[in-house]
Amino acid sequence: MWFRYTNSVVLDNFEVTMEYQFIRDPIAGFRVKMSAEHELVGRWLNDELAHDAVPALLARLKEIKATRDECCLEGREVRLIVTHQEALFEAHDLYHEQTDALSAFSDDALALEEHGLSAGCGFEDFEALLLDWQDFIRRRR
Repeated sequence: MWFRYTNSVVLDNFEVTMEYQFIRDPIAGFRVKMSAEHELVGRWLNDELAHDAVPALLARLKEIKATRDECCLEGREVRLIVTHQEALFEAHDLYHEQTDALSAFSDDALALEEHGLSAGCGFEDFEALLLDWQDFIRRRR
């Protein structure tokens, strides 16, 4: 069972679309698939955010909107920084030091691929995603 949601935002006469698809898999449980430029957001939602933590995060977003404060959530693999304007997702691999195991392969011209290690979206888009996610989980239990 899957449901597709599309959230479109117009910025300076340029439409930006964040597409996501919610899936209830009998084996993997609730999952989200995101468009390519937002894959890290989907990874964070699937692997870092517990379903029962969504209401508390939505409450924190209301505080951020009112106070213009910011919030940083350190996950196992992804860091989320939320301001009143945007949500920024950064994989910990983005700050990977070349002094570890990869340096042993430097002769092979291996490099850390940075594509997909960071993603961002507007505050309202992130809030809409979380509200849709919460609604999907509630209706499918």
